[in-house]
This record gives sequence, C-alpha cells and structure tokens, in this order.
Amino acid sequence: MYRYAFLALTALLVLSASCSDKYKLQLNTPKTIQIDEPLSISVREKNGNPIDSVQYFINGQAVESNEDLNISDYRLGKQAISATIYFEGEKRQLNNTVYFLAAEAPKVYGYEIVNEFPHDDKAFTQGFVYHDGYFYESTGQFGESTLRKTEIETGKVIRKVDLDKKYFGEGMTIYNGKIYQLTWRKKVGFIYDIDSFELERTFDYGKSKEGWGLTHDKEHLIKTDGTERIWFLDPETLVESRYIETYTNKRKAEKLNELEFVKGKIYANIWQQNSILIVNPRNGTIEAIVNLKGLQSKAGQEGEDYVLNGIAYDESTDRLFVTGKNWNKVFEIKLTEK
Repeated sequence: MYRYAFLALTALLVLSASCSDKYKLQLNTPKTIQIDEPLSISVREKNGNPIDSVQYFINGQAVESNEDLNISDYRLGKQAISATIYFEGEKRQLNNTVYFLAAEAPKVYGYEIVNEFPHDDKAFTQGFVYHDGYFYESTGQFGESTLRKTEIETGKVIRKVDLDKKYFGEGMTIYNGKIYQLTWRKKVGFIYDIDSFELERTFDYGKSKEGWGLTHDKEHLIKTDGTERIWFLDPETLVESRYIETYTNKRKAEKLNELEFVKGKIYANIWQQNSILIVNPRNGTIEAIVNLKGLQSKAGQEGEDYVLNGIAYDESTDRLFVTGKNWNKVFEIKLTEK
C-alpha cells in the first residue's frame, strides 16, 4: 500500500514538474530608455504554450498597461520591472532592471570671474555656505576637521569649532537657525546653534552610504553619499524620505559631493573634477554641466585631491561663490552658456 502511494505521489510530482518545466518564459524590456519615450513590456513563452494572464509592475507598483507606458513622471535611474505570469493553475514571477535616462543632453556652461576673495589654503573644504554676510565652512581631514565662520572680504576666521580627531568633517548647511554638519564614514551628523556654535545634538544616517555634501530646500535637507544618489531628509526627524539618481541622457554621474540649492535646482560638485552639475530635484535629470577648468590653478592648487569643492549662493543679491580644497581664493562667478 505504501509502495503504491509513493509511486502515485512520485508520478504527480513528475507531472507537475513537467507542466511547469515546459514553459520557457522571457520578460522583454529595454536595458535603457529616455523618459520622453514610451515604455513597452512584454512576456514571451518560447515554446508557444498558452498564458492565462500577466500582471506587470514597476518598482512593485502595478501598472494598468504594458504597452506605450508614459514614464515621464518617474525619477531617473535604476527601476525594477517585474511580471507575474499565470498559466495552467500556476504562477511565476520574472524580474528585469531598466535604467531611465534624461530626455535631453545637458547644456554646457562656462564662467566669468566677477570677484576674488582670500581663502585659507589650509582649509580642506567640504561644505561651504553664505549666510547673512559671512561664509560658513566645514573642513575635512582626520585631526584637522573644523566648522568655521569667516569674513568674506578678509578671509579671517571669527569663530571655529574643532572636531574630535576621529571624525572627518564633510558637508554642511544652515536651516532654520541651525547648522547641520556631516562626517564621512562614521554615519553621524552634528547640529549646532548658529550663534554660539554649541553642539545641540547628533543624528545618525539612515540608508545613505556615507556623509558627503549637504544643502536644503524649503522643506528638506538634501544629502549626497558619494554615489549617484541624492537623498532628501526630514529636518526634524532626519529620516531619509526619498532619493533621486543623477543621470544624463546617456549615463549616471557618481561621486556627487558638495551641494548648494540655487533657484530651485541642486548644484553639485563631483569629487576629483572641476565642474558643477545642475540637477532637477524632482527626477534627477542633469540639466547642465558647468565647466570651471582654470580656477584650480588660479587658486594655487593642482592635482585631483585639491579640486573644486565648495558652492555658496547669496540669494539676496544673486551672487554665486565657489572655492576648493586648500584653495587660496574664493571666486564670485557668473555662468556663461556655451
């Protein structure tokens, strides 16, 4: 009796496996697509076997159609495309990755120098902010990291805090009367009183990899972590609510560093390059690239470790300032379209 039951169960398993194994399913998607193009997704059964139905998903959200999908409202970058296929009382899930790219190539800007100001050439600039007539700056290097306030015309440091030697100072911003400063790999940030520079509390990073650049819009702190991602944080809870990924119409931009929010756009330095990306904060489109070649040598530096890494904006007078790591100058510049 047990022998017959075992044989019957074995036959059932073989039959079940053969039904499933005869289906050779393939999920068809492009590898990359620009967001002004319609996206089509399909499933193919290579052996011509019938499929009862298919449900398609983008990043876990079901889509009503699989043809000519409008993807213009999606953020750029890596997207998870999946399909749940139903056939002969069974279901199977297939997964693909598609990269959404910008609709257009970025504009290219040059610059003209409007003014020059002195800068401490011992300051390894990581964060740079204009506020109420002064520059505020976060500097890096283990054992040398600081938070400082300086006079614009003279470069004189009028207030400074030294970080513990275990911390490598990174980006900073000023939001609602508080100074927020990042550290590199310790996954901790500091919040200071803007007037006294007294440390009020610390905060931990969430999903973001490291601390690099920091700025803010009217509602969020905006942070980079050395990848192509830009994170948006609640300024009260410091929770990372969302992120965008920075892409042109052809590829991603990595090593995003110091940040500034200017006229509704995110200005971002790239580590080891003398350029600025102008990024759409809604979806990550790199709308323009600012080539600042030549400023590094004018500031007494050379080499990839001492490049541009400081953007500050005076909204009241529409002035844009840039500096870099161990540069001896801050430059006020205007952008010129090429």
